[in-house]
Amino acid sequence: MIFLLTDFGSADIYVGQVKAVLAASAPEIPVIDFLHDTPPFNITAGAHLLAALATRMGAGDVAIAAVDPGVGGERDAVAICAGGRWFVAPDNGLASVAAARCEGPDVYSIGWRPAALSASFHGRDLFAPVAAMLARGDRAGPRLGRKSALHTDLGGGDLAEIVYLDHYGNAMTGLRAAGIAKGVRLGIGGRRIAHAPVFSAVRPREPFWYENSLGLVEVAANATSAARELGLTVGQRIEIGT
Repeated sequence: MIFLLTDFGSADIYVGQVKAVLAASAPEIPVIDFLHDTPPFNITAGAHLLAALATRMGAGDVAIAAVDPGVGGERDAVAICAGGRWFVAPDNGLASVAAARCEGPDVYSIGWRPAALSASFHGRDLFAPVAAMLARGDRAGPRLGRKSALHTDLGGGDLAEIVYLDHYGNAMTGLRAAGIAKGVRLGIGGRRIAHAPVFSAVRPREPFWYENSLGLVEVAANATSAARELGLTVGQRIEIGT
């Protein structure tokens, strides 16, 4: 399968163009939308979202990741094979967290270029056709050149920040819940937030943190928007206390 994570927006014209290239280049391969409303221009948030979502990928699957404010500039385009999965992305750190959480990722520079390459839309003109080649099992077509390392590497550690706000107002963080004891209170929005296993375990409007379905710490409130109640924003720091 081919998975997509971008900041292109779900309502804009860009995602459809990427899918059109994939449909023409690899019509037999399913295309799955991970997320197209990744916080705009926010490479760090996108990197941690991609790393969490990539746990749903299987061997041979390919992810196109495009949060690329430096598109058309000097940054390289890379294909990374990590844990049997491929990531096609700009070398700006976006795929580095997912890669770092796998043992011995292989990093390649993409040498192939299409006959027509828009300076501002590499997601459509470069990443999509390369992802289609890799999903078809063609490793020669993209003309992959081995790199010793990524130019920008954010590492595989956790991020004590909000990386995404969903439409419910729940705040997803870059913290993996397995590393946080359930008795710990998190400091955010001027409050100390206790853990609860599910929404119904707390009173209506009461904020809490829990382990979401991707294994990340998420701040929520029962039957209301935690973002509105606590004034939460993407990039806001989380304090880990007792």
